[in-house]
Amino acid sequence: MNPKLSCKFCRAPLTQSVADLGSTPLSNSYLRAEDLERMEPNYPLHARVCGSCFLVQLESFESPQHIFSDYAYFSSYSDMWLQHAKAYAEMTSKRFGLNSKSKVVEIASNDGYLLRWFKDMGIPVLGIEPAANVAKVAEERGIPSRVLFFGKQTAQELADAGETADLTAANNVLAHVPDINDFVSGFSIVLKPDGVATFEFPHLLRMMEQRQFDTIYHEHFSYLSLTTVAKIFAAHGLRVFDVEEVPTHGGSLRVFSCRQQAIHKETPAVTALLEREQAFGLQDLSRYAAFQEEVKALKRDLLTFLIEAKRAGKSIAGYGAPAKGNTLLNYCGARTDLLDFTVDRSPHKQNTWLPGTRIPVFAPEHIREAKPDYVLILPWNIRDEVMEQMSYIREWGGRFVIPIPKVQVV
Repeated sequence: MNPKLSCKFCRAPLTQSVADLGSTPLSNSYLRAEDLERMEPNYPLHARVCGSCFLVQLESFESPQHIFSDYAYFSSYSDMWLQHAKAYAEMTSKRFGLNSKSKVVEIASNDGYLLRWFKDMGIPVLGIEPAANVAKVAEERGIPSRVLFFGKQTAQELADAGETADLTAANNVLAHVPDINDFVSGFSIVLKPDGVATFEFPHLLRMMEQRQFDTIYHEHFSYLSLTTVAKIFAAHGLRVFDVEEVPTHGGSLRVFSCRQQAIHKETPAVTALLEREQAFGLQDLSRYAAFQEEVKALKRDLLTFLIEAKRAGKSIAGYGAPAKGNTLLNYCGARTDLLDFTVDRSPHKQNTWLPGTRIPVFAPEHIREAKPDYVLILPWNIRDEVMEQMSYIREWGGRFVIPIPKVQVV
């Protein structure tokens, strides 16, 4: 292990490996035709855990400005995610009594997928989004957006401008920030005295239980448990008072936090989940060491299926071009010799090639034209939505392949 590596939060040395996935390109660096004859930068993809605070993390190789300033992910192309956002808006507005005098600020607001629901209820909103191309879409939808990276300085600027929040939402962004201390410190500044900050992120416990190693990619700097998040929040003036487990992204946490002196009372769910995490072994380094062997076994299983199917003369297509799929395919070394092509609903990904593997990405209609024997669902976290949309593959005897947590043909 590199003795110079230290924890992003507590600065303790990083000595325990969790998953070494080799070297890969950035998972959202999709290729255009003019890129195919050029070299792709590759970076080590190696998750380690801090033996002091148990934050699982990657080393930073690229700046967030490089990764996120022009981004390929648009949230509104998943029906399931839109419904999740709508339900969140309805729940929080009712629970915390939000109205036309309130203010909801979303950090990493993407294309307005969430704030649109608050806006429709007459609740003032503001989006903070670092990717200008994505923020532009939100603005076109009537969602006020500022192209900024959030942190202590940005939070102070918002507070000085009177943009303090009754509710801040940070969905699937906490894992994406390289400087987690600077990011979290901003929330106690931008919140009103009794304001609430909610965070959603893939749950480390679920990642390890379900062998979801493909959720590890360079844009995800941290892999989080409630145990570690509570420590980080406390160090920056925030208190966790409630937590929910939600099904998104293969199993995520929704953490409710507030300033230390706010009125919100802690629910029993917080203690219960902390105890579950400890029982699973999230504070035991030997549990992390075992994860790497589970990842290797899953790789062998998927490659065995793909190779045997190809030897039998079967055609295999992918569905989706998510970042997690790029980790999976690059780690397994699966290219067009094993996966003919993939498709994606987002026009921003169509007519591109996947980074590293250079598998072409088409519109979903290409599945009907090609009639593959198998469709490998790369965004396995929305498998039910995909299988419903693509149910017509049964017409020619096509079957779906789910890669995580184990290879299943359905």
